[in-house]
Amino acid sequence: MIHPRGIADREKSRSRNLPISPVLTNINFTVVHPSKITRELKAKANELGFQLTGACPAVKPTGLHRFFDWLDQGYAGTMHYLPERRNAYSHPKHVLENTRSLLVLGMHYGTGTPQDIQPGEGKIARYAWGTTDYHDLIHQRLKQLRKFHQQLLPEHQSRGVVDTAPILEKDFAQKAGIGWIGKNTLLINRTQGSYFFLAVLLTTSELEYDAAIEREHCGGCTACLDACPTDAFPRPFVLDAQRCISYLTIEHRDCIDDDLKQGLQDWSFGCDICQDVCPWNHRGSLSEEPAFTAIDQHNRLNLSSLFEMDEEQFRQTFRKTPMWRAKRDGLMRNAAIVLGNQRSMQHLDLLKRAANDTKSTMVRDACIWAIEQIESR
Repeated sequence: MIHPRGIADREKSRSRNLPISPVLTNINFTVVHPSKITRELKAKANELGFQLTGACPAVKPTGLHRFFDWLDQGYAGTMHYLPERRNAYSHPKHVLENTRSLLVLGMHYGTGTPQDIQPGEGKIARYAWGTTDYHDLIHQRLKQLRKFHQQLLPEHQSRGVVDTAPILEKDFAQKAGIGWIGKNTLLINRTQGSYFFLAVLLTTSELEYDAAIEREHCGGCTACLDACPTDAFPRPFVLDAQRCISYLTIEHRDCIDDDLKQGLQDWSFGCDICQDVCPWNHRGSLSEEPAFTAIDQHNRLNLSSLFEMDEEQFRQTFRKTPMWRAKRDGLMRNAAIVLGNQRSMQHLDLLKRAANDTKSTMVRDACIWAIEQIESR
């Protein structure tokens, strides 16, 4: 078949009485089968530290209506960037034009059992135990995977994303056969549990697609729902972020309601309760990524030190870690609430000084509440 533009060029040649170029025929194009491309991309992804891989077509997400309902219920809280990009979630083409396939990737971050904390220390979610923000590390690996994709398919485009683009990653991960969305709304793999990050490589090439997981395997278990101390699950498979400890200690940038403060217990950044009690996590693999290996100051946070840091010290300590997202005032607010829950008299003077010195309304509110808890012993 001759391209229309070739026909037009030939007509111009005739009108100018110019020699007509011969029509090229029997051109051989190298065609790489989708199965070979997919195998090589998956092998490279494994080499780059992604233990889980699965491919699926770029289509409208199956759970899009549930996501829209969740937004309409107000469960996103103050995460305004979600409803503001609402329509972009309707198809991966809004992230990469002409995308045909998604390679969904999972990277373990669990590195062991949490240490017991002492009064004056706060719990940290497992994903933040290491020395590196996972966004930075995974973006570097995705960049290398994109280069490999370009070598394989120079005529195609690709883009790598990790939980910041308008993609319903868990929905596509289920379609790619990696796992199912559990009652705690997290993706669960039968052999690997749920302690892993999700990332996606979008490509304009066709891949060989994996079989989707058609049903969930939580059965009658409600361990995650029953264990949540703030009742953040109005029903199975639905999370009210406004009551979730992870949301409250990281994303929420204001005072925390008094009726939720005790529910934070000892959590100063994030929460793992609904994963820790999940039976599927009793068999999951541990991460071998050095950047995710726990270090003492992140595995259990020294709360007093937060009140003694200035902005520069805080930056030097947390700038390249996930805890930077909560910012200094957010972590100090969380630390004050944890100290109030621990009701340790030895931190009373520290809280009083912080309440007087801080310019942050939410830190002052948390300190005053904590002081009241300690003095009411």
